[in-house]
Amino acid sequence: MDQEKKIRVLIADDSAFMRKVLHSIINADPQLEVVGEARDGKATVAQAEALRPDVITMDINMPGMDGLQATELIMSSNPRPILIVSSESREGAEVTLKALELGAIDFVAKPSSGIDLDMNSVRDELCRKIKTVSKVRVVRTATRTKLGHEVANSTPRSEPNTIPTPKNVVTPRPGNTKFPFVVIAASTGGPAALMRIIPEFPADFQAAVILVQHIPPSFSSQFSQQLAEVAKLKIKEAEAGEIIVPGTAYVCPGSHHMRVSQTGRVTLDDGPRINGYRPCADVTFETVAEYAGPMSVGVVLTGMGGDAVRGAQVLRSAGGYVIAQDEASSVIFGMNAEVIKAGAVDQIASLESIYAAVEKRFLFVMGAAKVGAL
Repeated sequence: MDQEKKIRVLIADDSAFMRKVLHSIINADPQLEVVGEARDGKATVAQAEALRPDVITMDINMPGMDGLQATELIMSSNPRPILIVSSESREGAEVTLKALELGAIDFVAKPSSGIDLDMNSVRDELCRKIKTVSKVRVVRTATRTKLGHEVANSTPRSEPNTIPTPKNVVTPRPGNTKFPFVVIAASTGGPAALMRIIPEFPADFQAAVILVQHIPPSFSSQFSQQLAEVAKLKIKEAEAGEIIVPGTAYVCPGSHHMRVSQTGRVTLDDGPRINGYRPCADVTFETVAEYAGPMSVGVVLTGMGGDAVRGAQVLRSAGGYVIAQDEASSVIFGMNAEVIKAGAVDQIASLESIYAAVEKRFLFVMGAAKVGAL
C-alpha cells in the first residue's frame, strides 16, 4: 500500500512503555502508520487538530485532561474516529462506556504488558478495529453535555412523548395474558444509540423491552446502571428464571445468550458463541417471536456483522414487526444493512424516529388486541 494511502494513527497514552507497545503493533501492519503520540489529553487534542489523523487510539486515565475530556473536546470541535484502548476490568467499564456515549466508536482491551503473548493476543483485534473505525463517517459531536449525565440531542425527559401512551391499556383478549415485547439488537455504536433511545420510553410503557448489545461480560452490569440513570423505564440486567413483566427493560448479560421461555421467564445460556456472537440477538428474536408472535417488535440498530438477520426473519414470519435504523444515523451500517438486504424489515427509521415507530406499532397491537384481532 502506498504511504499516502495508509491509515494514519495518533496514539494517546500516558505510559511511554505502552505507547511503544502500541506503536510496534500498529506500524507492523502494512496498512497502518503511527503519525503521532501524546501522553495526556491536552496534547491529544492539540495533535488531533494539527495532524488530523484517520484514527486516534485513546487511553482513559491520563494526567491533567483525561481521555473522556479529550474525547468530548475532539468530538465537539474536531471530530475524529476514536478507538478506546482500555482494560476490560470492572473498574474500566464505566469510563469506557462513557467514552462511547461521548462519540468514541469502539474499544479494545489494552495489553497488560509488552511480552509477546500479550501483544499477540491484542494485535489482530487492535489492527482490525483501527481499520474499521477509520471508515466511519464522523460528523459530530459529543453526545453528552455533562460527563456522566445529560445526553444531548435526545428527547429531554421533561418533554411529552410524541404519541402519548394510553393510561388504561386494554389487556389482550380473555385467556391470553401475554403482552407486547420489544427486542432491540445493537453492536458497534449501540451504547450511544441506546442512551438516546431508551430515555424516550415512558415509565408506564406496557410492553417488556429486551436489549441485546454486543458487549464484554464485565461491561453489561455497568451499562445497565448507566442506562438506568437516564431512563424513565425500569432498567435491569436480566437474571435467569425471572418472570418478564411490562414496563421493564432487560439488558442481556454480555456473557450469555438470552431466551424467553414459553412461561414468560428469562433463560440464560453461557454456551458457545452462535455465528460468532455471544450474546446472539438471533436466539432472543426467535424465542420472543415464538412467545409473543404478532405482539413482538424487533429493532436492529447500528453494528458490525450479520447478527439478527435470521431472528428478524423468524419474528416477521410470526406476525411481528421489524424496524431497522437507517444508514445516515448509524455509526456502522452493518447489522441493520444486512437485515434490510434480507427483506426482513417493515420500516427503516432514523435513530431519532425509532421510538415513535415502536410506539406506533405498540398502539396498533394494543388496539388489535382490544377488538380480538390478536
